[in-house]
Amino acid sequence: MSRSDLQTVSAPAEDFTPTSATLVFEPPEILAREDPGGVNPWIIALTVMLATFMEVLDTSVANVSLPHIAGSLASSIDESTWVLTAYLVSNAIVLPLAGWFSALFGRKRFYMICVATFTAASFLCGLAPNLTLLIVFRTLQGIGGGAMQPISQAILVESFPKKKRGMAMAVYGMGVVLAPIIGPTLGGWITDSYSWRWIFLINIPVGILSLTLTTLLIFDPPYLERHKPGTFRMDYTGLGLIAAGLGFLEVFLDEGQRKDWFASQLIQASALVACVALISFVLWELRHSQPVVNLRLLRDRNFCLATSTMFLVGFVLYGSTVLLPIFLQTLMGYNAMLSGLVLSPGGVAVILLMPLVGALLSKASVEPRWLIIFGLMTCAAGLFHMAHFNLQIDFRTAIEARVIQSMGLAFLFVPLNTMAFSSLPRERANSATGLINLARNIGGSTGIATVTTMLARRTQFHQSVLAGHVNLFNDSYRTLVDRATRMFIGRGSGPVEALHQSQALVYRLVQREATTKAFIDAFWLLGVIFLAIVPVMLLSRNWMRRES
Repeated sequence: MSRSDLQTVSAPAEDFTPTSATLVFEPPEILAREDPGGVNPWIIALTVMLATFMEVLDTSVANVSLPHIAGSLASSIDESTWVLTAYLVSNAIVLPLAGWFSALFGRKRFYMICVATFTAASFLCGLAPNLTLLIVFRTLQGIGGGAMQPISQAILVESFPKKKRGMAMAVYGMGVVLAPIIGPTLGGWITDSYSWRWIFLINIPVGILSLTLTTLLIFDPPYLERHKPGTFRMDYTGLGLIAAGLGFLEVFLDEGQRKDWFASQLIQASALVACVALISFVLWELRHSQPVVNLRLLRDRNFCLATSTMFLVGFVLYGSTVLLPIFLQTLMGYNAMLSGLVLSPGGVAVILLMPLVGALLSKASVEPRWLIIFGLMTCAAGLFHMAHFNLQIDFRTAIEARVIQSMGLAFLFVPLNTMAFSSLPRERANSATGLINLARNIGGSTGIATVTTMLARRTQFHQSVLAGHVNLFNDSYRTLVDRATRMFIGRGSGPVEALHQSQALVYRLVQREATTKAFIDAFWLLGVIFLAIVPVMLLSRNWMRRES
């Protein structure tokens, strides 16, 4: 047992707080049976990453399959988007509760329950006969998958000594960053080649393998916090507040643009309920002796900075992952497979660089905050490169910009996760991983909502500006219309018809140019966000001294 554990056990009764009194510390003979017995930590890492990669992949793999799902289940595209929203809502609600449920059921047991629930729900999704049942099963899938990320990360943090923790976070980061990148491409290929149902059914063998390996290799550590039977009080109020707050927040973010934001009563109600519930949740949890989410962890400076930065990393990562394929498909004429191939080399860059970053973090001479700053500036450079896109860029230019951005991401996830746990007690890892993963996911939802709204609004703005120059008093406009009219006449159109066709051509050109400028504005915004984080990193404490 660690020194902190011994101090807690030997403390006099009058020094026990209500929270510490609810913890169980098992006797030595039971602890000996729970020792993993020298299992190689890299085998543990691969075991927990199996299910985590599968879960993160499912956040994006269904996106490109929505038209097929809608057609197969006799529903509209708009209705089918609830397949995505239901998963995100349930996923977000469970994420911060991972530590609490782990203390209630035991972490290994709860993790296996999550994997089994996710696998069973995937099977049901693949067999869903109608949209209503598919949404119900996706909700169940999100509930099972929500806690898998933070628990996997907590297991990795505890399986490696501090000097090797950077490499552990590299393994975790590869799964978290790579899965959203390849998700749309994989989903499109499976749907085109087979059926949309297989994007869910492929999870079944992975889930079974994960359960088998977890049973054999994963064990609860002796210092893990456990709620003592008979003294534990269920925080129903906190549980209800966070479920309502995060649920309605996700509905607000995911449906806002489609419903024209506050012009919709649904969005107004969602925003109001989310604000009231989340503010009440924070006030309640800070006063509760057995909170479902330990918000007091945010008092640690490094953890607070890392969690806030992870929110913005999720904002930029998911926002840019949405923007680039839309730009390539709507303006450049790429199909889904080609646009996915533009993203794929970025995933390769992440896989190659993350082990290097993990190795650098293991060296005492490399200060991690400078790796984060380098990652922020590199990622910003890639986004600014995208902000110089035009309608004449080639395939190679698009790949180069994405690779530069992905190189920066490789230098962010590993040091940020290492920074988050640098000064926290290891028994708090379960609660901490839930918060930092929630920050990334909410940041992703916020980023997607922001860039899609910005794209629509800035397109309207640029179109109105450009349309002001499209009139008969503009020499360039008259010249373009005259040339286009002669071209259409040469193709057999009458003079009046050719004039209308030429005016329609000019209007389409204005629309394309306005949309291009809107994409440029969005890429600039994402790049500026990353540059703005750079000075904030200087506020972090140096965690160079590590335990062996």
